Amino acid sequence: MRVQSRSRRTRRSITIATGLVLSLSLISACSDANSNKGSNNNSGGGTGVLNVCMPNGAQANNSNPLLETSAGASLGYRAMLYEPLVMTNGIAPEEEGKPWLAEEWSWNEEFTELVLTVREGATWSDGEVLDAEDVAYTFQLLKDTPGLNLSAIPFEEITQDGNQVTLTFSSSQFVNQVKLYQTYIVPEHVWSQVDNPETFENQEPVGSGPYELKTFTPQTITLTRRDEYWQDLPEVEELRYSGYNDNNAATTALANGECEWSYVFIPNYEDVYLSHDPDNFNLWFPTGLGIHGLWINTEREPFDDVVLRQAMNMVIDRQAIHEQGHAGAFPVVESPTGLALPAGESYLAPEYVGVVHERDVEGARALLEDNGYTFDGDTLKTPEGDAVSMSLVDPAGWSDYLTALSVISDNLAEIGIDASVETATADGWRNSVDAGGFDATLHWTNGGATPYDTYQHVMDGNLYKPIGEASGGGNFGRFQSEAATEALQEYANASDEEARTEAMNELQRIFVEEVPMIPTVAAPVGAEYSTQSWVGWPSEENPYAPPQPTQRNALEVVLNLESANG
Repeated sequence: MRVQSRSRRTRRSITIATGLVLSLSLISACSDANSNKGSNNNSGGGTGVLNVCMPNGAQANNSNPLLETSAGASLGYRAMLYEPLVMTNGIAPEEEGKPWLAEEWSWNEEFTELVLTVREGATWSDGEVLDAEDVAYTFQLLKDTPGLNLSAIPFEEITQDGNQVTLTFSSSQFVNQVKLYQTYIVPEHVWSQVDNPETFENQEPVGSGPYELKTFTPQTITLTRRDEYWQDLPEVEELRYSGYNDNNAATTALANGECEWSYVFIPNYEDVYLSHDPDNFNLWFPTGLGIHGLWINTEREPFDDVVLRQAMNMVIDRQAIHEQGHAGAFPVVESPTGLALPAGESYLAPEYVGVVHERDVEGARALLEDNGYTFDGDTLKTPEGDAVSMSLVDPAGWSDYLTALSVISDNLAEIGIDASVETATADGWRNSVDAGGFDATLHWTNGGATPYDTYQHVMDGNLYKPIGEASGGGNFGRFQSEAATEALQEYANASDEEARTEAMNELQRIFVEEVPMIPTVAAPVGAEYSTQSWVGWPSEENPYAPPQPTQRNALEVVLNLESANG
């Protein structure tokens, strides 16, 4: 039995990043980590405001922490209102998680039972006590509400005894440990009164975090520090989250100091951002196993044909996407397996060691012709005689993705595919992706301690939903492969490393041969931040958490911040 016991957290030493470390990305996603000041003393810190921004546009008034489409998820402020059971460090997945709302947790040998010991002394922002009943209720809510159980966790029994909650599962949850730890806990006394939690907008959120909602407008959400909290209160008194319409507007706000913390793509970051205040403006973008790529709707004709997807994959110019779309900042995913290297090198199947993707337009054209496709001048036609066209869509203002889509459009034209680049609002795009209302879109994948998280996000049949039904947990391309789903289950339930390795190798073969999505570049998890007013940010020297403001670890970051003025 593996047991995580109570540990006293202490404030980590402070180091400040002084320049760029590797790479940039653009949008919100999900992971965690923590470090803080340790005692259960509710004394306050200093005063001050921290301005946070994202290039995600105006927001609808929705603070439901269990929905990835909410304003709280889009801008990241849900992490300040609600808390997970355990803080895990997504950029150092080998580290043990840190106790948060759970003081202890333990698994049985088969990873089919998790026992959580819930922290005593935490309260909700309305003054009610947070207890084990709230934790049990939250997991029962996920079990009873498939639309909120985004990872399709196979819950069986959920029981509570004193301050302990026991969860049992119908299969091993070895691969879902972090997802369970990261679950935002919600108050039973509020949510039990909600008719439909899947559509609940939660406009007056009651959370356990150190902040509460003060004001909401579509452009700016303001949080104010609570009077008490189960840990030392943060020094930051007020958090202001703004949604800018695009990357350029967010970059301008960063450069003039209007925004102090963001996650935005900046093409010429040294001139456009860092040079405005070299002593205080910083970037840090650590990488992991997550990637970006072109998700293809495999349930729409003619993209349900694997031959067409293979040909598309053969002509995509990843190097051009790396240089033009991501300013040379996001490393190219060269392996056909979609594994970002060197992070994923130890997982490579033997047949893919040393193999790199090579662009081959003539080979793609020959593959298509060998399988019944024809060319009418510059137009590709299906075996049935229909011209192949498609739309490539991403949110307006996401300049890196849109530039990359332009590259992809030009590449596809070389094999006769008319691919138009279209834009949508961030909210509209998110809803469309979830419901399968697209031909192809650039999107990130989940990352984790192993490549399982990426492959599961892309290929898991348990996440499949017909077009028109939301699939917020992944498999946005509606990929259906019994072999892939079986290999994912075998990996998750493997009793030894040999079985797990064989399942991982099979997942790579399926990904390469069936092309459920086209990998392009690695997906760092980072941020731009200013030390003009606040110090204590994560850095290469002090990587206590991923710095991205939309991660669960954002709370840990804020708890570590101190006034730059002493």
